[in-house]
Order: sequence, then structure tokens, then C-alpha cells
Amino acid sequence: MNKDELVLRKFRDLFNKMTWLNKEKMEDVLKGYRPSEVHCIEFIEKNADSNVTKLSESLYMTRSAISKLMKKLMEQGLIESYQKPDNKKEIYFRLTEQGRVIYNLHEELHQEFRERDRSVFSQVTEDQFDLMLGFIERYSRHLDTEIKKQGIGVKPE
Repeated sequence: MNKDELVLRKFRDLFNKMTWLNKEKMEDVLKGYRPSEVHCIEFIEKNADSNVTKLSESLYMTRSAISKLMKKLMEQGLIESYQKPDNKKEIYFRLTEQGRVIYNLHEELHQEFRERDRSVFSQVTEDQFDLMLGFIERYSRHLDTEIKKQGIGVKPE
């Protein structure tokens, strides 16, 4: 196995381990909410003026799927839609108080997981972080280019 295959396999293994380790706690605390719903809630909270297009590009879901998800989240009272006074065409989303509760629970879980893993990250030097982040950014740009070739939206920078 060459090194690029090994790196990709190790990334997959790492991601699968994190998912497995976090899954039970996430499902217990966020019972009744699907990962796609929680990720939409997270995106809306962290990005002003979130709309279907931005959500679709960021979460790599179709606009149709996002529209259905937004309708469900509104019916659950987790988000609300709004329009800007100067743009009556575009519909944006923001969290309700109930949506913020879900967002905060999710953030608390991530903080707990970061604390659990701090012993590993505390040993990483700035240069090592820079090298890892540089590789991830280059690979991500490459994948964005490949996605664009297929005519699928690219995550905005």
C-alpha cells in the first residue's frame, strides 16, 4: 500500500473511531434529532443570513433536501424564517430559543469530546499543526475542484 492510500485509510479509520466513540452520547443527549438536523442548526447559528443555498453548499445536500429539512425544523419550532427589508425575494433562517437549546447541547458535547482528547492535541507543536492543516486545506481545495467538475456546488470560502 502506498502512502497516499495509507493516509486516506488512516483518515477514514480516525473518522470512524470518532464517530463510534461519540455516537452513543450524541444520540442520548440529542435524542429525537437526526445528525443532519443538528448540523443545520449548528450552521444557522454560526453563519449569519443562512439560506437554502448556503446550507446546501456547506452541508453537501441538495437544495430540495435542505428545503424539506428547513420545513421540518420550522414545524418543530427550532428555526424561523425571515426576510431583509431590502430583499423580499430571499428567505433566511435563524434559531429560535428552542433551537438554541439544541445548539448549546451540541456544543457542550463537542467541548466534552475536546476535553477528552486534549492530552493528544496538547502534545502537537505549532509546526505540526501547520503541516497538518496545510495538507488538509490543499486536499480540500482539490476535492472542491473535483466537485465543481461534476457540476455540484462548491463550499464557499
